[in-house]
Amino acid sequence: MATGRTHRPATRSRGIPEATVARLPLYLRALTALSERSVPTVSSEELAAAAGVNSAKLRKDFSYLGSYGTRGVGYDVEYLVYQISRELGLTQDWPVVIVGIGNLGAALANYGGFASRGFRVAALIDADPAMAGKPVAGIAVQHTDELEQIIQDNGVSIGVIATPAGAAQQVCDRLVAAGVTSILNFAPTVLTVPDGVDVRKVDLSIELQILAFHEQRKAGEESGQGGSEAAEDLEGAPAPSARAAAATTDRKGPDGDVPAVMPA
Repeated sequence: MATGRTHRPATRSRGIPEATVARLPLYLRALTALSERSVPTVSSEELAAAAGVNSAKLRKDFSYLGSYGTRGVGYDVEYLVYQISRELGLTQDWPVVIVGIGNLGAALANYGGFASRGFRVAALIDADPAMAGKPVAGIAVQHTDELEQIIQDNGVSIGVIATPAGAAQQVCDRLVAAGVTSILNFAPTVLTVPDGVDVRKVDLSIELQILAFHEQRKAGEESGQGGSEAAEDLEGAPAPSARAAAATTDRKGPDGDVPAVMPA
């Protein structure tokens, strides 16, 4: 089986937009689920719904792959799985190193989805000497002093950074200098890399902040709706001054009606 250094996916050279590339894994996940249920074909509407996009966008995305489906039948599930996997470079073995084996790094090492999608965790690396030799997910942790040699020995081109923010840039620099050209960054910081190196950032706190924004907006809309309903209830009711005047003229004094304005 080929390693990550022998071939790079040709998505950019074929002119596939980055937005389409970002959606291909969504289609592949939905298609894989259909394949596991032995579903032979799927319509663009069904697949779009499963992937969370609209069908027109899906058909446009697939046109970049040269896949147009069959009218009245839909798309061949197994062929699309192969086609998208090939386009994403998942028909080969991609050795990956994870640097920073704290709680997050250990969780990533134990994630079973990497291997099933063509990513083999080749090494786990940590700066803590006490971690060296300890097994995590069946792999012995190695010290960062060995990082460059590990990269070279395993032909690694993809690195995962799960270190604290303060150490991330130095780790990134070492990975790049050793030949890594793609980095998945879980550290809460922005990395600086040279041209030719791709970085994908995953920041869970940012995602939660975005969700908090939407929750606040929804709460504000509900509050505004309640205010508008209250305003509707007041429509047709006398104005405050008119109500006050009406209340005043209803009162009776010893000499009959109490005037709205008492004389001085």
